[in-house]
Amino acid sequence: MKTLTVALPGREYDILIQRGLLDAAGERVRAVCPRARRLFIVTDDNVAPLYLDWVEASLRGAGFETAAAVLPAGEETKCGSMLLELWERMMDFGLTRTDAVVALGGGVVGDLAGFAAATILRGVDFVQIPTTLLAQVDSSVGGKVAVDLEHGKNLAGAFWQPRLVLMDPDVLDTLPLPVFMAGMAEVLKYGCIRDGDFFDFLAARPSREALMADIEHILYTCCDIKRQVVMEDERDTGLRMILNFGHTVGHAFEKAGRYVEWSHGEAVAAGMCVAAKLGVALGVTPADVPAKIEGAAAALGLPTHISCGWNDIVEAVGLDKKSAGSQISLILLEKMGHAVAVKMEKDAVLRTLKAVYEG
Repeated sequence: MKTLTVALPGREYDILIQRGLLDAAGERVRAVCPRARRLFIVTDDNVAPLYLDWVEASLRGAGFETAAAVLPAGEETKCGSMLLELWERMMDFGLTRTDAVVALGGGVVGDLAGFAAATILRGVDFVQIPTTLLAQVDSSVGGKVAVDLEHGKNLAGAFWQPRLVLMDPDVLDTLPLPVFMAGMAEVLKYGCIRDGDFFDFLAARPSREALMADIEHILYTCCDIKRQVVMEDERDTGLRMILNFGHTVGHAFEKAGRYVEWSHGEAVAAGMCVAAKLGVALGVTPADVPAKIEGAAAALGLPTHISCGWNDIVEAVGLDKKSAGSQISLILLEKMGHAVAVKMEKDAVLRTLKAVYEG
């Protein structure tokens, strides 16, 4: 088993990575939630037929009483009305402050279940059991939980660290190929922002088979990078901003496609390509970097350009959570493997971005 510890004072937790780990879910959750009697599981209708009975059997074997909410899969589920429904169902179940919530699924399930856990009874423990590549390398670690608003993605949320993250790489075998490759966009991101050698390692493995042969190393490397960033900047006011490389324009692509046409990973892949070109135009990023990112993304079947209305991009820049007044912190690459936050006036950013995107 590979283990990483997110050492936040008073909020420490482990990330466990091991094939077959679902079988040990009960004993692992019991170790971190010794007083809990009830566990409320949140999952979706893609994951439930594959893994819900399996996980519930393990949890019940460790002495927990369980109830599960099986939600419709998809980004539209991550909304205020579904959050309210979860709160009511948790109270119907008799959840108390010593009990816990378990998120079994991808990023939508983890974000929604985590926000429900952060707010029900003013906060209960929760455990992440991510079942997609994107969730394993990114959204399950770091404590950002949220729901979407009509204005945009993740605009209502909290910081609420999990008590434990359980990653079983075997669950990735059941992912459809497009979903697996969408997760690879976030994997590539880690190489772009923090580890150029890791980016080269990934670029040399453009197939699912080659990536799965080294999946424990890939998961460990991504989670280790994110762990280090989160420990330095839990609240996303400094270094943690670099984790949003490609996300500003990526969120515009998602919204323009009504969160259906383009997955988060696909949108981020194209967003990183735009961000790299923007960095070149601003004199920050070396000229050869955009082609490297485009080549790696294309080899994985990810989009390198997405058509989007200019108004959607303007709105995304305006609502970006890295904004402060009239300025925004752009996440750009000084070189492959090293991202920086560059503060600029939004108007100046939009002028340059328009030339890059439409050129």
